[in-house]
Amino acid sequence: MNLNENSHLKASIISRFHDEGFYMAGTARAAFLQNESEQLKQWIGLSYNAEMTWLANSQEKRADPRLLLDGAKTVITGLFNYYPPEQPVDSTFRIAKYALGRDYHTVVMEKLKRIAAFINILGPYQTVTTVDSGSFMDKPWAMKCGLGWIGKNGLLINREKGSFFFIGSIITNLELEPDIASLEHCGNCTLCMDACPTKAIVMPGVIDARKCIAYQTIEQKPDFTADEIGQTGNWIFGCDVCQDVCPYNRKAEPHNCSDFSLNPVLKSMTDEDWRNLDEPQFNALFSQTTLKRTGFKRVLRNIMNRPNKQSSCR
Repeated sequence: MNLNENSHLKASIISRFHDEGFYMAGTARAAFLQNESEQLKQWIGLSYNAEMTWLANSQEKRADPRLLLDGAKTVITGLFNYYPPEQPVDSTFRIAKYALGRDYHTVVMEKLKRIAAFINILGPYQTVTTVDSGSFMDKPWAMKCGLGWIGKNGLLINREKGSFFFIGSIITNLELEPDIASLEHCGNCTLCMDACPTKAIVMPGVIDARKCIAYQTIEQKPDFTADEIGQTGNWIFGCDVCQDVCPYNRKAEPHNCSDFSLNPVLKSMTDEDWRNLDEPQFNALFSQTTLKRTGFKRVLRNIMNRPNKQSSCR
């Protein structure tokens, strides 16, 4: 394939990402992530992965996309905005913004599969799609694709639009010209580290999941300790504190994706409604959201361990 053909194919694929609603997309050469692999080993060695044992069980694959697709040459990654145009207004209980609509794994994966189908008909090409799932390091690859950098809160930050994005990637054996990796632009800012209620950001870019409110309210199985109850405020699923204080998120713009629209019932739920929530109601409200994976019993535990009045962690 000559340079002109390669450039045309790449432009056509990136255009498909835009057609599917992605804010931007880029490409990187599939290779072993040496530095990221070492960082992952150190992070797990410090038990910062908490009960997420699957991270330790798939370290080799996470560091090399060629182990996910034989002969992989390119990683194509896109950012999909999820910053909500509206949020619940009648309750002090908080849900992370990414969880207010349909499960992003399903929504973004559907879009990626349509793009992958387009790639597959271009020639004898194979693809693997991933959305925060499987053994794949989505944030480092987004950085290598020129979409942003990994901030001190461990999240991908885009200089123009902030960090309220889902990351979706396609691994393919189609060779495309790589983009230039992004540079870091956090500078001396430590707002996210200073604002974290539980001090889970133990050093720039390093998160101790055991202290992270998002982990505690989504993945943690044991009941909360007294300290955890006192520190986590009104969050009942996830946490946005480190993103809300990030200066780059002043530029965040509301999405226009109907799949992530706020359920009107959820918008008007009060604290009392949350505390009286039963399992059939939970299933009706959240069967197609990310809350379903955590499950009614754990979400109810989170609700019952929250204070009755608005917290300063809001």
